[in-house]
Amino acid sequence: MNILITGANGQLGNEMRVLSAQQTQHTYFFTDIAELDITSREAVSQFVTDNAIDIIVNCAAYTNVDKAETDEVLAHKINALAVENLGLSGARVIHVSTDYVFSGEACVPYEETDSVAPRTAYGRTKREGEVLLQAVCPESIIIRTAWLYSTFGNNFVKTMLRLGQEREALGVVFDQIGSPTYAADLAVAIFAAINAPTWQPGVYHFTNEGVCSWYDFTHEIFARAQSLLGKEAADKIASCHLRPILSSEYQYQTPRPHYSVLSKTKIKQTFGIAIPHWTEALQVCLEKLLHD
Repeated sequence: MNILITGANGQLGNEMRVLSAQQTQHTYFFTDIAELDITSREAVSQFVTDNAIDIIVNCAAYTNVDKAETDEVLAHKINALAVENLGLSGARVIHVSTDYVFSGEACVPYEETDSVAPRTAYGRTKREGEVLLQAVCPESIIIRTAWLYSTFGNNFVKTMLRLGQEREALGVVFDQIGSPTYAADLAVAIFAAINAPTWQPGVYHFTNEGVCSWYDFTHEIFARAQSLLGKEAADKIASCHLRPILSSEYQYQTPRPHYSVLSKTKIKQTFGIAIPHWTEALQVCLEKLLHD
């Protein structure tokens, strides 16, 4: 098949590129804004036609949660209208969405069928993208994820590794609960959907297994990084005092979900995939990040 990956320079797009080297039965087209402006319906249609695209994997998104509050027009253009353009192209679409479509006030893992109630501009625009895509392309696959990180791009893991070496003390929130997602594992799940014997449209949830707070996540990052770093860097992280704090102490510009745990039963059963625990996935990522 001919597969188009949009947002190819981001965390997930880059992981799709890496994994595609093992999936040589397909032909790939990796694009970002410089190669294809997905906010242009005409450009998308022309690209899909010219290259006989069978499947589009949309990894492109406006993800700056705080900035989206004052730039919702652009966020809506990228997260909603561009997704509709992909859905109208005639190709099958796998679209990546977010836990931010929910209120974040639950206490049990969110199912795909649970009511949505986005509380931020980012969440609203991502939800609108889901709605528009399903309206014009009912055969689409939507995969919601959360707490994404990778060896590529800027993310929480890299930020904590840097701050742990720069600061003597660090406060990290402990009252926001979720499941970290290694983008490479999400890429594996996407390829499972692509290569399934039959196309299985619908909404799915994917994160790594297990649950933690941002504080727990940071604690694990520090603990595992020490054995992978050089002595000087390892000593700095070991001496950094990690302190759990409340979200109210952090003073977010935009509200964050207090609970982002997603149920993954549907995606595991549908595509027959086993999902690594977040601590195992973190170890793999750190070894690549700090050794390669």
